[in-house]
Amino acid sequence: MYTHIHLNRKTSWRMMSSMANAARVGKVILLLFLVRPAHSLGSCKEAGLCCTGRDASCVVQKTPQNAIIEDLRDTPCYCDHACLKLNDCCPDYRQTCGVQDCQVSEWGPWSECDNQCGSGSQERTRVIAMEPSRGGKSCPPTLQKRGCQGTSQCGTNKSTHHKAALKEMAMLLPASFGASRRMNDSHDIRKNLRFRNAELAQEHSEDSTNDYCVTFELTKVSKACHKEKVFNSLLDGGVVCVRCEHRATRDYLGGRCGGHGVPGRITRWTSLTNVECHGKWLRRPDESQEVSSSTCSCTEDALLIFV
Repeated sequence: MYTHIHLNRKTSWRMMSSMANAARVGKVILLLFLVRPAHSLGSCKEAGLCCTGRDASCVVQKTPQNAIIEDLRDTPCYCDHACLKLNDCCPDYRQTCGVQDCQVSEWGPWSECDNQCGSGSQERTRVIAMEPSRGGKSCPPTLQKRGCQGTSQCGTNKSTHHKAALKEMAMLLPASFGASRRMNDSHDIRKNLRFRNAELAQEHSEDSTNDYCVTFELTKVSKACHKEKVFNSLLDGGVVCVRCEHRATRDYLGGRCGGHGVPGRITRWTSLTNVECHGKWLRRPDESQEVSSSTCSCTEDALLIFV
């Protein structure tokens, strides 16, 4: 029994001694870690590395991979094309490996509206000046389209066409009621789930492309508008941008929205949510053909829509 107790004590003493030694070694390692300057990231140039595609072996790391004690501050960096997307390139990767982003020219002028009477579309292009290489940024789109409203051939007698438009009253709703609420294409894929197939989604996209905007200068705003949301921001002498959505166009009007006015002439408008909110405005000269469907010249987005 005595021998058994003696062995246990001896064993316990050895264990305690080993733990104490380990603690002392740990303190020394911690002290070295604190007083040593931090490692800087590696260099592709010094390592002579420039790899294509994604290559996990194309790495710069000062601490040997089989080292017993690894300095946590020695962060590895890479010299392959994928490091640009993964954001783990060595600081000199772009310069050393000659990364070239895509470069494009400025946009060219907009084409003429492809419909001389009614809603149509315009497009403009730009060219690729330099292709991307060595993992550089890919090229952005080189074609843009926007909606437009052609009026040059609406009716054999243009004055007759304008007389009809002068008698129209624009019926308006806040843009929040519109079907063409603008959204970044990458914002949420669920926005397309309501379409049963790709053809329906494409048809909806083309309809939105045919939207156009018209800019007006307000000449009269009734007091009742001060109590209406959105309309309470309309002021005499102010400027408002109104969108004509494809679904609001009328074939018998040449594919345009009712009440979209006549350039340089005063016409009337009214709120559909409160008929006591109404007024007059002056359409600015033919700006509808110079404004894209997603933005208006007066604001980042249209405030109102035609109904």
